[in-house]
Amino acid sequence: MKGNRLMSSQGKTYLKFGAATLLILFLLGYLAYTGVQDSKSYYVTISELHKMGNGAYSKRLRVAGNVQPGSIKRTGTHVQFVLMEQDQLLSVDYTGTEAPPDTFKDDSQALADGSFGHDGVFHAKALQAKCASKYAPQQPGAPANGTPSSQPPKSMTQVQPGSQPAVASN
Repeated sequence: MKGNRLMSSQGKTYLKFGAATLLILFLLGYLAYTGVQDSKSYYVTISELHKMGNGAYSKRLRVAGNVQPGSIKRTGTHVQFVLMEQDQLLSVDYTGTEAPPDTFKDDSQALADGSFGHDGVFHAKALQAKCASKYAPQQPGAPANGTPSSQPPKSMTQVQPGSQPAVASN
């Protein structure tokens, strides 16, 4: 009789420990799942965004386009502007904690990360931009920085493949 009570209390201890372990594993799995869902964002074009319908309101999205000239209105770190993609326009309201990058200006390429509101405005929490003209590929035959592309600057020395560079003496 005494042995049964001992086994019974020992079994209850193992059962409690097992239940606590399962609860902890379940909570860790839930936190991992919700963390992945919160950080997941879908990249869409402006035209795709307009075609998504009600599905656009419930997802975290990333939308890219060129900043429409004259549309930027700044108030501290809060910025309102319009993105263009071919003939499609999208009003963006950026309320991030950081100021927009220095490269964010008219005609620059911008990527807004946030959500699309029922008001028809894209509410961005993150913003990336690059200057379209600074990073655009050079056109063939066009001069680079005012020097003809066929001749290197005088301070450069041309080296033919398989030869040793010449030492300039001044």
